[in-house]
Amino acid sequence: MGVTGAAYCESGTDDGENGQVTTAPSELESPEVDEAIELSPPWVTIVWNDPVNLMDYVTFVFQTYFGYSKSKAEKLMLQVHQEGKSVVSNGNREAMERDVEAMHTYGLWATCEKS
Repeated sequence: MGVTGAAYCESGTDDGENGQVTTAPSELESPEVDEAIELSPPWVTIVWNDPVNLMDYVTFVFQTYFGYSKSKAEKLMLQVHQEGKSVVSNGNREAMERDVEAMHTYGLWATCEKS
């Protein structure tokens, strides 16, 4: 096929007698996007320090509910203990509200907010 600069797609036989050649655009156009639409910022779930729950229990909750490894759960628990709070998950608002409700079910203090 001696032609360059365009992509070709052949259909029919390849013997050159009855083959049909169809050209396809060499570059795809980008779809138009409405730049006025803003994606809503992700939300975060924050667990707060409290005087009631033991550090081992908080670690257990993070492992059980979020599926975090023991080392990640301990790191987040220590952040709660030492800094007073820790961001434990992020995502859309509805998911963060579910996480907050779950933390309350476990007896932990938690809130969600825009990040």
